[in-house]
Amino acid sequence: MCGIAGIVRLDGAAASPQLIRTMTRALRHRGPDASGFHADGPVALGHQRLKIIDLSEAAAQPMANHDGSIWIVFNGEIYNYRELRPELEGRGYRFRSQSDTEALLHLYEAMGERCVERLDGMFAFAIWDQPRQRLFLARDRAGKKPLYYARVDDAFVFASEVKALLRHPEMEGAPAAEVIPHYFMFGYAPQGTTFYRGIAQLPPAHTMTVEAGRPMPPRRYWDLSFTPPAGAAPTEADARERVRSLVTDAVRKRLMADVPLGAFLSGGIDSSIVVGVMSRLLNRPVKTFSIGFTGDPSLDETPFARVVAKHFQTDHHEFVVEPKAIDLIETLVWHHDGPFGDASAIPTSIVSRLTREHVTVALNGDGGDEVFAGYLRFQACLAAERLPRGLVQALDGALRALPEPKTYHHWLRRAQRFFRVAANPLFTRLRGWISIFDRDLDRLLRPEIMQGIAVQPADYPAELLARTDAYSALAKVLYVNFMTYLPDDLLVKADRCAMAHSLEGRSPFLDHHLAEYVAGLPDTYKVRGRTTKYLLKAAFADLLPPEILTRGKKGFGVPLGAWFRTDLRDYLRDHLLSSQALCHDYCQPSYVEGLVQEHVAGLRDHGLRLWTLLTFEVWLRLMRRQAAEAAAANLAVHA
Repeated sequence: MCGIAGIVRLDGAAASPQLIRTMTRALRHRGPDASGFHADGPVALGHQRLKIIDLSEAAAQPMANHDGSIWIVFNGEIYNYRELRPELEGRGYRFRSQSDTEALLHLYEAMGERCVERLDGMFAFAIWDQPRQRLFLARDRAGKKPLYYARVDDAFVFASEVKALLRHPEMEGAPAAEVIPHYFMFGYAPQGTTFYRGIAQLPPAHTMTVEAGRPMPPRRYWDLSFTPPAGAAPTEADARERVRSLVTDAVRKRLMADVPLGAFLSGGIDSSIVVGVMSRLLNRPVKTFSIGFTGDPSLDETPFARVVAKHFQTDHHEFVVEPKAIDLIETLVWHHDGPFGDASAIPTSIVSRLTREHVTVALNGDGGDEVFAGYLRFQACLAAERLPRGLVQALDGALRALPEPKTYHHWLRRAQRFFRVAANPLFTRLRGWISIFDRDLDRLLRPEIMQGIAVQPADYPAELLARTDAYSALAKVLYVNFMTYLPDDLLVKADRCAMAHSLEGRSPFLDHHLAEYVAGLPDTYKVRGRTTKYLLKAAFADLLPPEILTRGKKGFGVPLGAWFRTDLRDYLRDHLLSSQALCHDYCQPSYVEGLVQEHVAGLRDHGLRLWTLLTFEVWLRLMRRQAAEAAAANLAVHA
C-alpha cells in the first residue's frame, strides 16, 4: 500500500526530478516507510512506500525489469502473485524479490496491457514502457485504490491523490463548478471527475495509455454482469456452500502480510463474518477494533461488537468518539481533497488512527451490502414495484399531512421519504431516497450555479443505465449502486481515512470472484420478504451469535443532529452564518440560515445536510489559504 506519482512530458523534454519529489512528498502519509524516485528523459516517477509484503530493499519502488527498459510504480496488493510467479519463471523471467510488484511488472512484460485481466487484488499502477515510449495506467475492478490525472501545458501528470497534482506550479486548482450540484445531491463528485477543474480520476476497471505525445481515452476491461449464467440456477443449498467457500477464500487471501494485521468490527453481519472466518483461519486471537459514540445511544454499536468479540475470543480494542471529533474536519477535508457528504468519515478516521497503533493491515466488511443487497433502499425498490400507484399516492398524501419527526431515524420520517417518491420511475425513486438535497436543490444553490449545466445533477449517466436494460429492478439498482456509491463514496472514505494514518484496509466482500458469482444468482437469494442479504446470512448461520444474525441493518452513522444542537452549535454558526462564509458564493445565504435555525431550534433534523454544507465551507477556506500560501512561496522564489 503506497502513494504513487508521475510526470510524462508530451513534448519529449526532460521531466523535472525536483518536481516529482515535491509531488511525491505530498503523499508521505500513504507510505512513510521509504521514498523512491526515477527520472530519465521525458518521464519521472515517484513512490512513497508502506511496507507490507517483502520488507527488504529488493522490493523498493520505482522498480525496473532486468534491463531497465520498463519501470513501475504500484499501489495496492496482488493476492494471486504467488500463483503467477511460477508461471512467469517458467517463461524465463527472473525474480530478485518476493514482492507482488515484481510479479506484476513481469506479467506486463509477458502480456502487455492485458495483464490486468489476470490480476486478483486491489491496485492502481503506472508502467513506463521505454522502448514503446508508452505510459500505461490501470485501476482495480471495484475502485479500491485511487488514481488521478491531468494535462498541464506539455505534460501529463498522475498521482494517488489530487493534492500531489496540485503541487505542480501550473495546476490551477480552481473549483469545478459543474460538480457542485451533484455534490449537494449525492455527497460526492460523479464518476471520473473531481472537485478541481482540469483534474480527472481514472474510473474503476479501466486502463489508460499515454503514447505518441497524447493521452488516450480510458478503456473498460471488466464489468459486473447480473445476467444469470446459462442453465438452471444453483439450488439454494449449493449457493450457500459456494458463497461460504468464496468468502472464506477471499478472507484467506487477505491474510497475506509480513506485518501485523487485524480487523474492524462493528457488530454488524459483514464485519462479524470476516472476524469469524479469520478466527478459524488463524492460530492466534484476531485483533479487533470498534468505535462508539457519545450523544446518541441508538448509534452506538459497541455492545454488539463486544458480543462478537467474546464469541470469537478476539483481542478486542474499543474507542469512543466525543463531539470534539469535529476538530478533525479540516484534516479530513485535506485528506479527501474536497468536501464529502459522508459523516462516517469521522469515526472511520479515528478508528483507523487508533488501529494503526496496533496493526498495519485491517480487514473490513465493506462491500457486503453492495454485493448481497443489504441496504434498505434495495428492499424499498422492490416494495415500490409491487404497490398499486393509487395506494402509494393516497398514503403519500396522508403522510404529508403529518408533521415531520424531529429525529432523523424516526420510522415516520422514513415512511414519508419512501412514499414521497415511491410512484416515480425506478431510478428517480432511487435518487429521491439517497439524495441529501433533492427537490430543494434549486433553493439551496444560486441560479448562476445551476445554469449552463448540460446534464442535470440528478441524472445517472445514460451509458451506465443502458447496461442495465435487461436486468430485473433489483439488479438494476444493485448495478448502479456498485458503479456509483461504492467507488465514489464508500471506497473513497475507506481509502483516505485509512491511508491518512498509513493503515492498509482490505475488503474480502469485494473480491471479484465473489461479486461475479453473487451477481448472477436469483434475486430471491439476495432479498427474501423482509430479509436482506438472505443468502449470506444463511451461509454463515452456524458461525454467528444469534443476536447478531437477527439484528436489523444499522449504518455507520454519527449523532450529528445532537452534536450540532449542543457542543458544535457555535462552530456550525461561525462557519455557515458568518458574513465571510465562502459557501455564500454558491449557496443562497437565507436558505442556509433557515436550515441552521430550524435544526438548532429542534424543529427538524438537518444534521446530514449541515454536515455537507460544513465540509464544503471548510474546503473553500482551505483552498483559499493554500492559494495564498502558494502565491507567497512563488514571490519568495522570484524575490
